[in-house]
Amino acid sequence: MHEMSIAMAVVEQVEQAAREHGRGAVAVVRLQVGELAGVVPDSLAFCFELACSETVLAGAELAFETVAARARCRPCEAEWAVGMPPDLTCPHCRGGQVDLLAGRELQILDVEWADGPAYAAADQEG
Repeated sequence: MHEMSIAMAVVEQVEQAAREHGRGAVAVVRLQVGELAGVVPDSLAFCFELACSETVLAGAELAFETVAARARCRPCEAEWAVGMPPDLTCPHCRGGQVDLLAGRELQILDVEWADGPAYAAADQEG
């Protein structure tokens, strides 16, 4: 189950941020998960709870922001919501030259510390 490796990676990254920012406890970790990311949220939540044991994340809530899958046809530039199972054929021109615009995301959005203000992962980019 790859959800366990994802949960362990999230815990590791949040623990590192906690050390860097002098934080002792985590209340909430928010993840952005695309519909096509291949992640089962219930399984990830279960694995997250196990991975948090005996860390600064023990008892932390795992919250999800789901990103809808969207695609765009290169020839006709039509955009549409990609359903499940994914059909990457353009519904307008029936073409197959398609770019997936959204739906594969899997990232930490932010962390809410139990003892202070939130930490947005995006604040550390660039």
